[in-house]
Amino acid sequence: MLLACAACAFAQNTLTRAEIDEGWILLFDGESLFGWNEEGAAKWTVENGALVSDKGGYGWLRSGSMFADFALKAQVRTSAKGNSGIFLRSAKEGQPHVTGYEMQIWNDHPKYPNGSFVDHVSTAERHTMKPDDWNDFEVTARGDRYVVRMNGNAVLDTKQGKTRIGYLGLQHNVDLKVEFRGVKLKPLGLEPLFNGRDLSGWREVKTPRAKEPPVWSAKDGAIHVEKGPGQLETETLFDDMVLQLAIRANANDPARHPNSGVFLRGDPRSFWTGYESQIRNEYKDGDRTKPVDFGTGGVYFYQPARKVAADDNRYFVKTIAMRGRHFGVWIDGYPVTDWEDPHPEGPVVRDKQAKLGEGVVSLQAHDPSTNLDFKNIRAARLPK
Repeated sequence: MLLACAACAFAQNTLTRAEIDEGWILLFDGESLFGWNEEGAAKWTVENGALVSDKGGYGWLRSGSMFADFALKAQVRTSAKGNSGIFLRSAKEGQPHVTGYEMQIWNDHPKYPNGSFVDHVSTAERHTMKPDDWNDFEVTARGDRYVVRMNGNAVLDTKQGKTRIGYLGLQHNVDLKVEFRGVKLKPLGLEPLFNGRDLSGWREVKTPRAKEPPVWSAKDGAIHVEKGPGQLETETLFDDMVLQLAIRANANDPARHPNSGVFLRGDPRSFWTGYESQIRNEYKDGDRTKPVDFGTGGVYFYQPARKVAADDNRYFVKTIAMRGRHFGVWIDGYPVTDWEDPHPEGPVVRDKQAKLGEGVVSLQAHDPSTNLDFKNIRAARLPK
């Protein structure tokens, strides 16, 4: 029975290959509070694959990254008298149900039943949660429209225009136990940056130190590159964005792992500028928590990936959410980086300056052994 319960908890906090390829990411890894920030007095722990709070008073867990348009899924368990909520597009400062929206989780509220937005809009019908059992909630936020489902039932469809971007949050309201698991999100509104046929919208940046310049091509629906060093960059500039792409590092020698990266907010037609999200599927001593050279998903020079979640010779999906100074990175939906740039604002990232303005997205050809494929490259700008 214990093994069965552990397996069930693990399954609820993982993604299928189909979900990964569709762009879903885990906001809760099933193991830790990584990627979350405790706000208020509530105390949170991880127990049996769930985020749990049952003491400390009022408070909430705030996501590290901000999101605009998304589909969100979560399972919630509390008692018949339990009182909680999920915050949507809220600010860090102030009351999250005021700066954003609180999706109600409370059977007994006379005006705002489960699935309502507290102090904003009520549901047409009352749907009661199953006490001391898991309840499924789904929220879709697209522009000003929100759709909420609870245990398979459509409970709310509303337009609310107060905020278009913000943090997500899990609420502990009173000293009654509340648990969350299966907290996953799919960014919406991403548009292709690569048409799958040719390199339209991209330009090559060369360096005189390349003895063997990289060869970029569109091949089998992917951007393929061999040799290097060099880079291929977008003609379009981005600052705050969500970027998703599938990457395959092709390694002929198992002892040599391809080295590459995705650069963000780079200077147009300049070589390897801006922030680098590393690509290197190598780790020490057989331990994936010991990345080599920052590891795939790490912010080069600044924060290593906490786990190497990808392997060579197979496609993996990298998701990057960047707004202002904050970066969140997921590999195959697993959260590996949550970083806030503490440096003074300036134009040169590698001089320990926080570059907040627009720049290009570029793909790196690192050295003569480079052999990579990039496909399904999509992005969404984040509202100010």
